[in-house]
Amino acid sequence: MMRQAGRYLPEYREIRAKHAFLEVCKTPQLAVEVSIQPFRRLGVDAVIVFSDILIPAEAMGLQLELGDAGPNLPNPVRSKADVARLKIFDPETETGFLPEAIRRIVKSVGPEVPVLGFAGAPWTLACYMVEGQTKEGFATVKSFLYHEPKTFRELLHRIAQATIPYLKAQIAAGATAVQLFDTWCGELNLQDYQDFALPAVQEIIAGLSGSVPVIYYTKASQHLLPAVARSGAHVLSVDWRVDLAVIRKSLGPKIALQGNVDPAVLFGPQEKIRDVTLGAINSLSGHGHILNLGHGILQHTPVENAQLFIETGQQALLHHARPAALVR
Repeated sequence: MMRQAGRYLPEYREIRAKHAFLEVCKTPQLAVEVSIQPFRRLGVDAVIVFSDILIPAEAMGLQLELGDAGPNLPNPVRSKADVARLKIFDPETETGFLPEAIRRIVKSVGPEVPVLGFAGAPWTLACYMVEGQTKEGFATVKSFLYHEPKTFRELLHRIAQATIPYLKAQIAAGATAVQLFDTWCGELNLQDYQDFALPAVQEIIAGLSGSVPVIYYTKASQHLLPAVARSGAHVLSVDWRVDLAVIRKSLGPKIALQGNVDPAVLFGPQEKIRDVTLGAINSLSGHGHILNLGHGILQHTPVENAQLFIETGQQALLHHARPAALVR
């Protein structure tokens, strides 16, 4: 599940009561523990390393504050000079805690369990870097894009150039696949997405040279999906607003899909959770599909409901899938 290590788990809350969010991200021993918690508790098929998409923003030179109220970058990027100051960092030197956490997770869970790394997609990372925090409509970042398109493209390019070695370090450490999160791409119209966000994503995926599968998550992006499919990603991860069967019919069989159960369904009765989970699986007949939520699991989700989601999916896929297609 996206955000599967997090505040819905009491054992995670116990650690966070003693350690700040960024401290957990930057301390391999703590990051490993919270990454593996949902694997122990829920039996998920893959471990997602615990980190945050804004870690590269800090490594590029921005001050970063992360807390329960959300991210804050007190010195945002607002000019050509600000963009020029952003650095392409050495991931092992500046963010070595992350590949180290991956190495330790791989050693702990063994070769049969996939370990996933991730990063923010350039547009979404730029939204935070320019706005300084999450803001409805992202007026400041769009104003920057429209008034200084050349400079804004340079910002996206710099983020992409920093992200490629950042993900390569995760892959070298043992990540079986990596995911790019473009949570805010749905704020763009199709033309702006094609002109700005998409080329930067394509730059990253091309830079990884097919070394591992790349999953590309987009939220509220139904109007963008034909363009999103040109990203080069092996898997498109989509939210609950779209019908998987319709997307499959539109995009064809050559790209896998991930999703797309509404995280809020996990607050419903058990019968509803089973029905929606099986509906997501049956809409694609298990073909080229990674069962997942359509966004991150919500904070107060009952653990037993998360477990029911996982178990329902695993039992259904074990029943329908060919042995060669199973994750483990």
